[in-house]
Amino acid sequence: MRSRRPTRRRGPRRFAALLLSVAAALLLPTASPAGAAAPPPVPGTLQGYDIGSVFSAGVSSGGYMATQLHVAYSGTFEGSAAFASGPYDCARGQLATALNACMDTTQNLQLAALEQATRDRSAQGQVDPVANLAGDPVYVFSGSGDTTVKRPVADALADYYGRFGAQVQYDRSTAAGHAWITPLGPNSCTVTQTPFLNNCGIDAERALLGHLFGSVAAPGSGTGGSLIRFDQNAYAPGGSAAALSMGTEGFAYVPAPCAQGARCKLLVALHGCKQGYAYQGFGTRFVENAYLNEYADTNDMIVLYPQAAPTATLENPNGCWNWWGYLGDTAYARHGGKQIEAIMGMVRALRGTGTPPPTGDRTVLSSTDAEDGYVKAAADGSGPAVGTLEHVYGFALGRGTDGKVNRSVVSFDTSRIPAGKEVTRAWLTLTRSSGSGDPWASPAGNRLQADLRTGCFGGCAVEPADWSAAATVADAARVDAFTSGSTVSTDLSAEALAALNRGGVTQFRLGFSSAPTGTAYLFVNQATPVTLTVAYR
Repeated sequence: MRSRRPTRRRGPRRFAALLLSVAAALLLPTASPAGAAAPPPVPGTLQGYDIGSVFSAGVSSGGYMATQLHVAYSGTFEGSAAFASGPYDCARGQLATALNACMDTTQNLQLAALEQATRDRSAQGQVDPVANLAGDPVYVFSGSGDTTVKRPVADALADYYGRFGAQVQYDRSTAAGHAWITPLGPNSCTVTQTPFLNNCGIDAERALLGHLFGSVAAPGSGTGGSLIRFDQNAYAPGGSAAALSMGTEGFAYVPAPCAQGARCKLLVALHGCKQGYAYQGFGTRFVENAYLNEYADTNDMIVLYPQAAPTATLENPNGCWNWWGYLGDTAYARHGGKQIEAIMGMVRALRGTGTPPPTGDRTVLSSTDAEDGYVKAAADGSGPAVGTLEHVYGFALGRGTDGKVNRSVVSFDTSRIPAGKEVTRAWLTLTRSSGSGDPWASPAGNRLQADLRTGCFGGCAVEPADWSAAATVADAARVDAFTSGSTVSTDLSAEALAALNRGGVTQFRLGFSSAPTGTAYLFVNQATPVTLTVAYR
């Protein structure tokens, strides 16, 4: 958690996809903007810097993502700015809602329900405590000429944040079209057209940064630092940015003082649809013309520019950020959302608190079927027995209809990790088979954790004593709530990486930290093995 200032409380499918393609074409680009001074990108990695505070900003789909980051991880993000977007999780995972309530106004976006859903997620631990939002600076911009995300939608974003006590500055003084507003924009203020970088005769960056930071120094040239091009695969859950509709390459602008050890701020800046580096040769135009690097030079601010990318299918052809739940990511707006977690990995790396990205290869290990299974017992661990439904339903987790609490053991031959390599990251991938209820919310904030054992918990075949056998590393990784498809755990802790048995078997025991108070369970990996991905260099 970040430290707090004492004076603040912080608290359907082709047709639908074609509709989205048309709408997103309005959402943002291809023409070359006016030239802006910027250093050429240089290959590199995200290093740790002395970062004191973190903020998010974005336009359109990037504005929605900026808000998702802020709400989901309000313990990290201290404020946010959004051009031309609406309230948190406005789409509720539905494309029609995204189009009709969160861009147009033909459908009521039900702000009170969005507020309550946020509070419920907070109580369940799916997002950070909403109390963190109280007092947070939030900048909202909407132009009267924006017919893509209409004014009442932006009004609802400002209202949403106000309900949580955030300090909202709302600029709706111009006739701007749908765009990021910047003095470097090649477009006149009122148009809505590529490249969606509009000049309205105002310095919106001074306004938003001044509000987020409290004060801001005059901008510099935007050439006093390094523009680093880094591999986003290193931060993507599962190791593939493309699988998340993210680009291979991301960018970070690091001013010289920050590189030399000064205490700096971090701004995560998120482009809109069709503005990503990989979209039809769009390149770094958003990075160069957002008018953020200029302020970075004079305000000790690192700017992280994550990059979304188009899919080859109709899921996301324009490279928008995920704010309606494409590619089956039902957790897109909360902890465990694949793009959110990728960006959070970048943030942690820049703060020096994340695992360094791999510079070499990775191995994907499948669990050993003969050594996998689940055990059940009373909540106090008494009467343990081996479960018998693995080959019918999968591995059981949570409290079943028999009142027993289930834990699952999966086994990996970690001697297959190449000798002489330094393991840099590792994570588990699970696939949901079925379930009932929400064990993550019973009780509220319940955690599905993976304990690690160097070797086997008992004999390597699953036995009743595995339910409570001692782990070498308890809580080695966490698996956030998911309701369908596959998900990945958090990275294994440093202690757990060191405990991987390079000479034989490593086992993981999956179980909830608290016994669910009623029937609430899930089965995982009925048809496929659990996998352990190990990255090394």
